[in-house]
Amino acid sequence: MAWFYLILAGICEIGWAFGLKYSEGFTKLGVSVITVIVMILSFVLLSQAMKTLPLGTAYAIWTGIGAAGTAILGIVFLNEPRDLIRILCILLIVAGVVGLKVFSGSE
Repeated sequence: MAWFYLILAGICEIGWAFGLKYSEGFTKLGVSVITVIVMILSFVLLSQAMKTLPLGTAYAIWTGIGAAGTAILGIVFLNEPRDLIRILCILLIVAGVVGLKVFSGSE
């Protein structure tokens, strides 16, 4: 169950990163409120995952999901640069996340 919480927490991190973009510095009330709610949910889910997963593993995977997911969605939906080196760096993050999961020895 901890891994499920951790994956959801990472997805929420992607959501609140996008929310920050669209809240325009927290000047748009509706988007800002949703962003803060998703932030809190992300932290709650991360804390639940950390009850059984090692701190370093959980935090690295949470940030990796958030970083890679946000970068990929930025490329797809926000027309951000999609050059080869950027894509290779994202793949390195994904490889690190997968490696941590595979070699964590937890649950």
